[in-house]
Amino acid sequence: MEYMERQLYVKLVEWKNGRSRKPLMLKGARQVGKTRLLEEFGRREFDSVAILNCDKNAAAAALFQNDFDIQRILRGISALTGVNIQPEKTLIILDEIQEVPRAIQALKYFCEDASEYPVCAAGSLLGIRLRGEYSYPVGKVKEFTLYPMNFEEFVWAVEGETVYSALKNGPVEELSQLSARWIELLRQYYYTGGMPEVVYHYVQEHNLETVRELQQQILRDYSDDISKHTDPRTAIRIHQIWQSIAQQLAKENKKFIYGHIEKGARAKDFEIALQWLVDAGLIYRISRVKKGNLPLKFYEDAEAFKLYYLDCGLMGAITEAPARQILIGDNIFKEYKGAFTEQYVLQQLMTVHSSSMYYYHPDNSQQEVDLVTQANDSVYGIEVKAEENLKAKSLKLFHEDYQESQAIRISMAPYRQQEWLTNIPLYLALRMFEIA
Repeated sequence: MEYMERQLYVKLVEWKNGRSRKPLMLKGARQVGKTRLLEEFGRREFDSVAILNCDKNAAAAALFQNDFDIQRILRGISALTGVNIQPEKTLIILDEIQEVPRAIQALKYFCEDASEYPVCAAGSLLGIRLRGEYSYPVGKVKEFTLYPMNFEEFVWAVEGETVYSALKNGPVEELSQLSARWIELLRQYYYTGGMPEVVYHYVQEHNLETVRELQQQILRDYSDDISKHTDPRTAIRIHQIWQSIAQQLAKENKKFIYGHIEKGARAKDFEIALQWLVDAGLIYRISRVKKGNLPLKFYEDAEAFKLYYLDCGLMGAITEAPARQILIGDNIFKEYKGAFTEQYVLQQLMTVHSSSMYYYHPDNSQQEVDLVTQANDSVYGIEVKAEENLKAKSLKLFHEDYQESQAIRISMAPYRQQEWLTNIPLYLALRMFEIA
C-alpha cells in the first residue's frame, strides 16, 4: 500500500530535530497506519532505516533477553536487519514492540546511554498498556498517538494537496461558498471512515463493496484480538459492549446504560471488558461533567459516560448502514438522531486536541451539551447538529451559566459568528479552536 500523507508527520520531523531527543513511542489502535508512517518518515528524513519487527520474532526477543547493553543490542539489530546503523543517520524502528516487553524497557537505556541513535517504536495500545509484568519507561520516551485518518487527511488522499491546503488554510467565508463540494466529500468520509487501508482502496478503485469488505475484515481482526488477549467470559462481554454502542448512540439520550446490553446487567459485570476496549484504543469514553468551570476534571462524574467507536466507517460497517443512505442526499445527517455526526465530530477533535473530552449534564436538569473541553484557558461548550437546525437552548443556558465559556455549534449551517455563539460547518470541525 502506498503512503498517504498524515498530519502527524510534521511532529515526527520536530522530534528528529529536537535538542533533547528521547526514543519515540508511536501508539495507536491496530491498523491505523503507524508502521507505514514511520517507514515513510525514515525514507525521507534519514540516510537509512533499520526495521526490526518484533511480532513472532524469536531472534528479536532473544536480543533483549539478557541485559540492556545498548552497543550489543545495536550490533544485533544491525545483524538482523542487514543495515549498517550509524548515529544520527539511521532511523531504528522497533515495530510491534508490544510483543517484546523487554524491548519497551530497553528504550530507557537508549535514552540514557545512546541518544545519538534515533529510535522509534510502533505498538498497539493493547499490548503496551495491558502487559503489566514489565515496567514502562516513564519519562524516558516521547509519546505520540496516531488515530484513524481525519477528514482533512481524507481530502488530501482523495483530492490532492491543493484541495487539502484550501480546506485547512483557506478563508472560512470563501470555503462556505463551496459548501456543496465539502459536504459531498464529507458524505464519502462518513462511509469510508479513516482506516488507511480502506481509504487507499477507495482512492484507487472507488468500489463501495470493497470498502465495506475491508471494514468487515478489520472488524474480524479486532474480534480475533479480543479472543487472543482475553478469557472467554471477558471476550463475550467485550463483544456485547461493542455491539451495543451504536444502538445507544442512536438514542435521544446517548448516555451509555449497562441495562441496555442485557436485562439486569450491572457496571461491575462489564467494567473490565469496557476498560479493555478503551485501553485497546477501539472506543472513546467521554465522561459527564456537572459544571463548566476550569479545570473540568474537578467536576467529572466518571460513572456517567458516553461511548463512541474509533472510526465512523467502522460504525457504518457494524450497523450495516447502506451506502445509498450515507452517500445520497442528506439522509445520513438526519437519521439515527445524529449518531453518525456526533461520532464524526468527536473523532475529528480527538486527532487535534490533547485535553480530555466530556459532555455536560448538571444534576437535576434535562439540560445537556454534547461535548465540553478546555483549551486556551477557556471552556468550550460544543453542540453538534446533524442538520441546519439552529436551536441551541441547552448551549445558550450553558453559556449564560458560564459566561467565560466559548459556545460552539457544529452543524450543516455555514460559518456564522453571532453575539454569543459561533456556528462552524461540519467540514471545518478540525479548525474549531482556530476560528471560534
